[in-house]
Amino acid sequence: MPFYRMPDGEQLFVREYGQGQPVLVLSGLGMLSWQWKAFLYPHQKNFRFIIPEWRGFGASSRCKIPPDLDAISSHWLDIQSVVQQLNLDKFIVIAYSMGATTTMHGLHYGNFAKHITAYLHIDQTPKIPVDDAWAFGLFGPRHQEFIDILQQLSALLAQYQQVELIRNLDVSVRKHIATLWLKFIQLQNEQKYSLKAFEFILNQPRLQSLLLPSSRVDYMAWYINNYLYHREDYREALAQLSCPVTFFSGVQSKLYPIEGQHLIAQSLPQAKQVLFSKSGHTPLLTEPLKFAKELGVFLKENTQFSPVVV
Repeated sequence: MPFYRMPDGEQLFVREYGQGQPVLVLSGLGMLSWQWKAFLYPHQKNFRFIIPEWRGFGASSRCKIPPDLDAISSHWLDIQSVVQQLNLDKFIVIAYSMGATTTMHGLHYGNFAKHITAYLHIDQTPKIPVDDAWAFGLFGPRHQEFIDILQQLSALLAQYQQVELIRNLDVSVRKHIATLWLKFIQLQNEQKYSLKAFEFILNQPRLQSLLLPSSRVDYMAWYINNYLYHREDYREALAQLSCPVTFFSGVQSKLYPIEGQHLIAQSLPQAKQVLFSKSGHTPLLTEPLKFAKELGVFLKENTQFSPVVV
């Protein structure tokens, strides 16, 4: 699998398979490229899938954090570089969560729309903060609770940037991180009795990385600060898309209220919305069969067949 050199010299891993119409797949925070395989591999005869792994994860885990850039701005520059190096012009985009935020950032700042022939947007808000103009940002009515947790985590991690791995921190610091991250998980799950397993894992140094966004102190701080200080509003940029657009939305999502998902879907007259009634933010995990079926429908509807030469 190839690595591509980014403008700052770092090597970004990009998984590629299939043939035919190119499809750029942008993952959510913490996802690895192989996790898409069950959904995409059945379509590899007609589509060429291009799946970058974000800095700090998987085979891109050793990529350095660029100075003076937030995570989303950095991801967008990396995607620009990959598109240019692959000489891609027109392609489908499938984007989930943080990958969707990166896409919208490109729409707003990089004229990304000129490349996109069809867009699948999976459970993400166009605006992270909650204010008088937008009530459907991250965690909706509990947004301030979320921000308070991030502020505490950010201040804690800032004291230990000289330590590479979270498991190398003092026990008391790791427990403090675990306590704060459990509060974050509780925002997504009101059934507290079901959180005992999370609590156990978060207090085991060798297992913490299974639930934390990163096993590294610097990367965890980078991603936390990205959501803590993100102020962009991408609604106008998203509404300017003229290609076919499909929204996959988790009706039970605590992260991104379904009311906001409805509003952004309705802002594009050519868009369709697929609801996952049993899912929150992770329809890939909670309704995998429906997710696979609807993904296949999206790809089939946006297939561009090459003319047959006689």
